[in-house]
Amino acid sequence: MHMLEVQNPWWIGEPDRDWELFEKLTYRIRPKWLDGLSLEPFSLNFVVGPRRVGKTLGIKLLIKELLKKVHTPYAVFYFSCDVLEDYKELLEVLNEYLRLKRRKSVKTAFIFLDEVSLVDDWWRALKFLIDRGKLSKDVVTVTGSISLTVGRHFETFGGRKGNGKTIEVMPLSFHDYYNLFYDEFFPSKGEEVFENYIETGGYLAYLNGTLKVEELVGFLKADLKALDRSTDLARDVMGAILDKAPSPTSFNAIAKAVGISPHTARDYVELFEAFHVLLQVLYLGGDGKVYPRKERKLILRDPLIVRAMELWTRRRIDKAVLYEWLVQEHLYRKLGEVYYYRNSYEVDAIAGTLKVEVKSRERRGRYPRDVRVLKGPEVPGFLYHLR
Repeated sequence: MHMLEVQNPWWIGEPDRDWELFEKLTYRIRPKWLDGLSLEPFSLNFVVGPRRVGKTLGIKLLIKELLKKVHTPYAVFYFSCDVLEDYKELLEVLNEYLRLKRRKSVKTAFIFLDEVSLVDDWWRALKFLIDRGKLSKDVVTVTGSISLTVGRHFETFGGRKGNGKTIEVMPLSFHDYYNLFYDEFFPSKGEEVFENYIETGGYLAYLNGTLKVEELVGFLKADLKALDRSTDLARDVMGAILDKAPSPTSFNAIAKAVGISPHTARDYVELFEAFHVLLQVLYLGGDGKVYPRKERKLILRDPLIVRAMELWTRRRIDKAVLYEWLVQEHLYRKLGEVYYYRNSYEVDAIAGTLKVEVKSRERRGRYPRDVRVLKGPEVPGFLYHLR
């Protein structure tokens, strides 16, 4: 029981340490993604995103709000799973809480399992309880830094999510980042803030001085080791990706550069994608079809991630590349897809009805009318208004 009490100080009328830390931060916001979670029983919510992006803090802020609405603090249960080894221990913890819930006559509980993706076979414990109807009146929210789709067990929750939602939490978009400093958009301020954004990325923890760039490398290496992958190989693959940027490349080309099989190259690229480090941008033909066999662009998803990968691989990424990547990432966040096209001319990003080419240097060549050509200084305004 002691282990549960330590993580749920509100049961004994004490404040949570994270609430106190939050009040001391220079830059702080209540994350918008909290509103996307379902709080109607039964729900199984998944919150995924890179480490230190603010998932835990967001959950703790939600807990503070929920405590004002529930009849007893015992109706809210939080557990950080990084102290657990496997699903059996997770099942023990959950059963212990469910016994307490019965004793305290709690009808509906809000259960938060933080960083569950680090627990071996975690899904087995949840599936077991859901299938036996033990959580049918509750709202369960699970967070993880590795896309929970790795391990492929995610699909097994198909019909078991109830009203639950899956939410990807990423570092702040340029719009939300800019609004930390100014309420209105001024182009001159936009460029100034954008220069900062390119340095710090959208990590509030970094802005608040509670995260160092090298820690992002450390987390990535720890996650790779947890999945029995080679950190040296991963670094070489990432180096090859950065060497090719921003040009399209293939798994064969990466494999050749590193001296591995295309299959292994693909495995590592997909892992980086699962860690929310990288996004694959596929080729969209003039016929409106996606061609997964053609070369793809591999983009890094946040400027601070770029800096961490530069540090790890001892590479440098040109600012012009960052501009292109940020436009692709922001379009992906808004529309849930992003592709590229090249023929006699190139289009960096196609999403929905938008076609955007980023030209941080002098534009060459002519573009069809429906392609928006962005010069470097226009990028901040474009990103800000993309909502």
